[in-house]
Parts: sequence; structure tokens; C-alpha cells
Amino acid sequence: MKDPLHLLPPVSRRIFLEKCARSAFGVTLAPALGGLAPAAFAASTGSPAGGMAGSAQGGPGFGSAKRVIFLQLRGGMSHIDTFDPKTGASKGPKGALSTKAGFQISEFLPNIAKVSDKLCVVRSMSAKVGVHAAANYLMRTGYDPRGTIRHPMLGAWGQHYLGASHENLPSSVSINHNSDNGNGFFPATYTPLPIIDPDAGLQYSVPYSGIKTVEERLALVREVDTAFQKRFPDENIAAYNDFYDATVRLMKSTELRAFDLNQESAATKANYGDSKFARGCLLARRLVESGVRFVEVSSGGWDMHNNLADSMESTGAEFDKAYAALVTDLESRGLLESTLVVVATEFGRKPEFAGSGRGHYPTVFSTVLAGAGVKRGIVWGASDAQGATVVEKPVSVGELHATIGWAAGYPLETVVNAPNGRPFTVGNKSKPVMGVFA
Repeated sequence: MKDPLHLLPPVSRRIFLEKCARSAFGVTLAPALGGLAPAAFAASTGSPAGGMAGSAQGGPGFGSAKRVIFLQLRGGMSHIDTFDPKTGASKGPKGALSTKAGFQISEFLPNIAKVSDKLCVVRSMSAKVGVHAAANYLMRTGYDPRGTIRHPMLGAWGQHYLGASHENLPSSVSINHNSDNGNGFFPATYTPLPIIDPDAGLQYSVPYSGIKTVEERLALVREVDTAFQKRFPDENIAAYNDFYDATVRLMKSTELRAFDLNQESAATKANYGDSKFARGCLLARRLVESGVRFVEVSSGGWDMHNNLADSMESTGAEFDKAYAALVTDLESRGLLESTLVVVATEFGRKPEFAGSGRGHYPTVFSTVLAGAGVKRGIVWGASDAQGATVVEKPVSVGELHATIGWAAGYPLETVVNAPNGRPFTVGNKSKPVMGVFA
């Protein structure tokens, strides 16, 4: 009689083993702790883990971003009421504000205007998806959602190509939002570590029973694993032993302080603001400063169908203060030149302003890049006078991902075959926008 576990397909066996391993101790850190045990997956994809497989790459901006902070404004930021202000019928509650860089942004963003000389504003983003879930997925992964596959976010791609970014800290972190399968078709080790509350930091990182008790339990698990793995060879068993080892290392290490905002002065906290997004931005700075490669920070409240003016005075003001503080803080610490800060959103808002709000509008919207070899104080691309169509230098979501990947030093042309055999690349075969690099 065949063993029941062997009757399952490989993916089912993997999921089964992962769930068993996670339930053994309830340790929430494990799935996101560094690039552990990547060799088996690398062998199946033909890309050596930590290597730069494929043709040699180089050129302006390539590899300039040693770390990436990806600010995701969920709900659909109005380009007209932020980085692409208009006059006439499209004009919103506030007008345009001239910046020190020479271009205009909305009067809702006075603090960002003061750091405009460090920004590259992309006004020519365009997509076809106007539904939140699908558009968010596209902006996060560079791919349209498919029922048969989950695509990786940029942090997971980096971990695959470049290896772990730190011995103890995770390579990717997701702040103010769950990890949401950010590893895609890569192993669970590539999942971003979720931090739902920045003020709380990394919860449950100190076990109530103490580190020694955890180590004793792990030793017992290994005894069971040894016999189990002889009968049911599976790479995930060894991988999860590595996860647990990494978890214990982090529990013991001083790097846990990177997650503690209490280490920051009251003045620094005040510079960022008191919002959850502000705390997320401050935590992101601490994490990239400590060695985390990719940090995603989410901001909600941007789906402004109604009461746009009031929402921009609150949500918009929180973003304005925190983002300007983040750019300034990174610059003052000498980190901006090697950190790419991305402001992204799933789509824009309709040009028509009915006196209260705007509807979804993927045809044209704005994103912002700062740091890591990107040109400073420029606008890339343009929309028409109404903010309704792209009229100059269109940029797709795939091209944005390829641009970020290029800055991060990813081999964009290297193909990775997912477990279902389908080939994938960073940015879905798109090319980077080379004109934004100095």
C-alpha cells in the first residue's frame, strides 16, 4: 500500500508540511527570515540562488539601490489632486503649488514641495485595470492576477537573485498590511514579514517560555524529522528546520531593536507625524538602515469617491508630512543615494470632479521615485490638459517594476520557471525606463 503523503501532488505535500511546521510552535517570524534553503528551488529554475544568472548587465542606475522602500497608497491616489494638478473643469478643491524644483504639485502637498528637488515625478503611468483587488495585485507584482499562479513581489525576486540581505533580519517586510502571498511561486522563506502595527513592532519575538525551552522543543522536532524525512523525502522539512534556526538567532540577536520605534527620539517621531503611515515610514527607515533589502509600507484611505477635500486634508496631509520626512531623513543619514523610495498606487482618479470626489481611473496616474541614482527634481512624462490621457512618455506597471528591478540590480532578462512550468521575469518582460536615471 502506498503511503498517503506520496499520493499527494508536490505542491499539496509542500503546503501540508508548511502548515504542520508552522503549527509546531506558532512562531510567526519563521516564513520570512532570510533566503534560507533556496538551493532546491534554484536548481528547479536554473538560476543559482544569490547569483546573477543570465547575460551581464550594467549601465546608468543598475544596482544603485541597495534597498527599496515601496510606499503603496491603497485605494487609488488622485493624480490631479497630488502630483499632476490641472486647471479648468478638472481642477479639484485646491490649486497648484510651485516647487523649488520648478514644477508644480497640488497645494495639498506643501511639505513634499520642499523636497521636490530630490524627486522624479512620473506623470505618465497607465494601466487597464480599474478594480481595486486586481489593480493592487498588478502594482504589487507587475502581473495581472491569474487563478493558477501567484506572482512574487519585488522583494521576493530580490531574495531569489541576490540571496538574503542580512544574517538575522528578514530580506522583505510588509508594514501596515499582511504579507498577502508576497513570495508568489517562490518558497515560503521569501514571504515578507508582516508588521501590522508599527508601534507594536515585531510581536511575539520573545517566547513566554524562554529561548532555552524553544531550543529544547526544536531538538525534539529534529529527532522526529530525522525519521520522518527518511520515509518522506521533502525539501521543505529541511527548510523549516533552517527557518526555526533563523528564528532563534533573531530572538537572541540585538537586531530586534530595528523593530523598536521607542529607540527614536520624540523630535524624530514628530517630524514624521503621529499617523500609522508615518510610523510605518519611520520603521521602514530603521529597517533599511539595519539591513533589510525591501520594505513595503501601506497607506489606506485613498478611494475618494466622496469628500475628497476632507480626505486629502487628513489622509493626504499624513502622507505629505511622512513622505517628506522620510526623504529628508534618508538624505541626512547618507542613505538616499543607495535607497530607492517609490510612491505607488493602483490607479488614478477621474478628471471629472463633481464637487465631492472622483471615480477610478487607470488610464493615467502618477508615481514618484527618489534616490538610488534616479534623476532629481524632474518630471517624467505628461498627461493632457485635463489629466485624462497620457501624451508623453507612457510608462506601464511592468516598466515601473523593471525600472525598480534594474535599480536593485536584478537580472531582468533571466527567466524563472514557476512550479507549473511557466516562465516569468521581473516586470513581465518589460524594459526599464532608462531616462529616469542620472
